[in-house]
Amino acid sequence: MTLALPRMEPLPPLDGQLPDCPVTIWNSENIDIAAEQRRYKEEGIPESLLEIVADSEINAQGLAYFEQNKEMIMNHLKQNGAVIFKNFDISKTPEGFRRVWETLDMAPCLDPIHNSGLRSFLSSRDGVYEEVNKKSLAKHYIGLHNESTFKKTATFGAFVCFSPASESGGEFFIADGAKIFRDLRTEVLESLYNKGVRISVSNLDLDFLGALGPLKEPAMNFFKGLIGSTVAPKFDMDLDMIYGADGKPQRLQAIEHRQSPINRHPETGKPVWFCNIHNHARYLRDKRPCSVPEVGMTDVYYGDLSHIPNEYVDHINEVSEKHIQNLAMQSGDVLLIDNYRMLHGRQTFAGDRLHAVSWFRKGDEAVTPQGKPGNLLNSAVNSLIK
Repeated sequence: MTLALPRMEPLPPLDGQLPDCPVTIWNSENIDIAAEQRRYKEEGIPESLLEIVADSEINAQGLAYFEQNKEMIMNHLKQNGAVIFKNFDISKTPEGFRRVWETLDMAPCLDPIHNSGLRSFLSSRDGVYEEVNKKSLAKHYIGLHNESTFKKTATFGAFVCFSPASESGGEFFIADGAKIFRDLRTEVLESLYNKGVRISVSNLDLDFLGALGPLKEPAMNFFKGLIGSTVAPKFDMDLDMIYGADGKPQRLQAIEHRQSPINRHPETGKPVWFCNIHNHARYLRDKRPCSVPEVGMTDVYYGDLSHIPNEYVDHINEVSEKHIQNLAMQSGDVLLIDNYRMLHGRQTFAGDRLHAVSWFRKGDEAVTPQGKPGNLLNSAVNSLIK
């Protein structure tokens, strides 16, 4: 039974007030992979996820429960990685969800790629984005990833279920980047770490250029410059426009700069798997349910753009899936994650589904709201995706 909650004062609108996502904190130099893996195995890794289930007494406390337990909740989140609240009544609306994270003193920010046009607000007034709920992407499996780019990373995320998938599927899932780092074969980690990785975020097939004869090279350079000047600013990434990285001569890919697949956690200093290959590798996407058009297909290469062996990708997939925790969230359930520690994804689904998310800074960063990306492009792009 849902309890009637007391009336509360209206919250001020957050429309246009959220600061930009903070810059990614990189600390990835001189990591002794074998030694760090041994240390994890010797010391152990505590359970990442703390589950808090509300009963009628807790629900009767409303926001007071979160106020009284704030220190315990946030300490676990920062030290272990994730907290899930189940059966809570107050978080069944965007405003109630916001009241929960405001009570926990979490500092909201924009999504790392807010200005790409690929992120839509469910409630801009409350700083709540819609998750990937569109029916056109229901059969698309979203693999494990941190909500980050080389340039920007949200410190924390808060995910909420307003309505689970009405027919089947749609489970949200997480995995601990510390455990993935510990269990990957050392030679695989060292190969990726020493060479670095580069992530391709978009494909554009320009096969017609092959028929231009002597004009082909000038035309290729023209489109490379034109598209590069359009795509990179929208994603606010350091992107190179490169032809033929995947062996298709007239395929132009937008590829992020070289980055490490391992990062030290900004609070604990311990190394974690900080790489989106489980979601972005084309080799894995081609074997999974995927409804993304070619222009939105991603891939991952070594830092020199050479091919990562399929055997390595299969191993990463195997270890990642060993650590996946599927969370069958119901209306009002809220999941907090440390976005540097925990990776997340989503199963395919059937029917209608409504999950949402808010992103957060650490809270003590310098904030310059002027010049932050607006929401006009998001509204326009998402109106075209049903």
